[in-house]
Amino acid sequence: MSKHLYNKAIKETEREADADVLVIGGGPSGAWAAITAAAKGARVILVDKGYCGTSGATAPSGTGVWYINPTPEEQEAAMKSREAMGGYLADRKWMLSVLNRTFSNVNLLDSWGYPFPLNDSGGKHRKSLQGPEYMRLMRKQVKKAGVTIWDHSPALELLKDEHGIGGAAGVVSATGNQWVVKAGAVIIASGGCAFLSKALGCNVLTGDGYLLAAEAGASLSGMEFSNAYAIAPVFSSVTKTAFYTWASFYHEDGTIVEGAGSQKGRSVIARTLQTEPVYARLDKTNEDMQKWMRKAQPNFFLPFDRLGINPFTDKFPITLRLEGTVRGTGGIHILNEKCETAIPGLYAAGDAATRQLICGGFTGGGSHNAAWAMSSGSFAGEAAGEYALNLGQNAAHRNVTGISSTPFTSKTDKNHQNNQVVKEVIKDVQAEVTPFEINLFRNVKNLKPSLQRLDSIWNDIRSGKLADVSNRVKARESAAMTATARWMYSSALERKETRGMHKRTDYKEQNPDFHYRLLTGGLDHICTRPEQNLLHREGVKG
Repeated sequence: MSKHLYNKAIKETEREADADVLVIGGGPSGAWAAITAAAKGARVILVDKGYCGTSGATAPSGTGVWYINPTPEEQEAAMKSREAMGGYLADRKWMLSVLNRTFSNVNLLDSWGYPFPLNDSGGKHRKSLQGPEYMRLMRKQVKKAGVTIWDHSPALELLKDEHGIGGAAGVVSATGNQWVVKAGAVIIASGGCAFLSKALGCNVLTGDGYLLAAEAGASLSGMEFSNAYAIAPVFSSVTKTAFYTWASFYHEDGTIVEGAGSQKGRSVIARTLQTEPVYARLDKTNEDMQKWMRKAQPNFFLPFDRLGINPFTDKFPITLRLEGTVRGTGGIHILNEKCETAIPGLYAAGDAATRQLICGGFTGGGSHNAAWAMSSGSFAGEAAGEYALNLGQNAAHRNVTGISSTPFTSKTDKNHQNNQVVKEVIKDVQAEVTPFEINLFRNVKNLKPSLQRLDSIWNDIRSGKLADVSNRVKARESAAMTATARWMYSSALERKETRGMHKRTDYKEQNPDFHYRLLTGGLDHICTRPEQNLLHREGVKG
């Protein structure tokens, strides 16, 4: 096992087990993966950095769902509706598969007892989910399926041999001691990366799964589409932006910020915020709509109510919080509808996997994201379960070794010290990915030196800058954020055009010559290359 983590901490191992399938992550995609793998007859262990059912971006929020009746007309309209916005990089075959699986999974939630509200005609409204109720039910179903859950047990490295992935190792947060799971297959469902921007539910989403996959040799796809910023009150972490459709935006003197409510409003707000504060007010609503809003998204209003602010009548200051790949579309490259990576035994689902296949280069909150989580989780769980069962009992006896790229001493995490060096790395990475002038309004003049600075941070990590940090989880998070930022900017420099959410101020138009998806990967030396050319696909525009 790894000289960095696994070998040096073996005497401190607190939990050791074997399973057919190990799921890393306990959000919606991880829960669906665990349930479907168990349904295949696989022995499943699910590990979560937090508490499965409450951690992650979905659990504290309400979310729309891409739930479409399975008629050719309605599915065609649904697939066509956002293809242009995503730069025509989505795949109709994938979209149709996700629509069908989402439809059946949402109906399955109904049979499990999810409390869908009634619509005006008396039928059940299945196009949205309340995160707390949804994830509480999913945890219940995961346990009912016979899955073993290890909460507060973050994964730190994958285990591998010449045949592929064979498990993972991590730490038990309460003690700092190590856990080890040998498994025939591993599903990475650990979410995306929001760079610790304080967006609601995103404090555990630091790109850990991307780094795990890249260390195994997997590629990532669509990492240039990872610069999502969400509107939020300055005093709140809630980044649910749908309600701002009914908002007006103001300068400090009370005059309207022209264009802030348009399709390109996020960019207008960002440019204005560079020189002055921006205020919002949900003043395009009537009384009935206000009641509906409070019922649909109650947590949106909690920060306002605590401060005595009425967002329908009072102006309040806003900001843009970086959500990165959580609301972007980049992630681990998967080969097929089994959600397999190029590494045998390794699968990816949810925000950890690229969502380009159904969204192209653009997505918003909920809707497609929620559909992708439940469908890709199901695809991965079924395939990983079958793969592991085909390996037989010998899978647990493979001579696997750890493959972490982050060197550590043998210290444990018992004291949970926030070593200053970790704070410095995180601060330095955030200084490169947060500014609008680097990440949102992109150009070679700013991207190239930023990437060089990120490369320097990575080189310091590889040289042992984090080696003496006692809190290995925080150290790995900072390494994962550094690696994620480097893949993002390497891809952004390679895509010399504006497409989807990727905006280049030095290449302002969409260029048909770049109508392909980009793969990126590597640790010390990053390689970025086209995945496949889409120009000759029938009915698809460049």
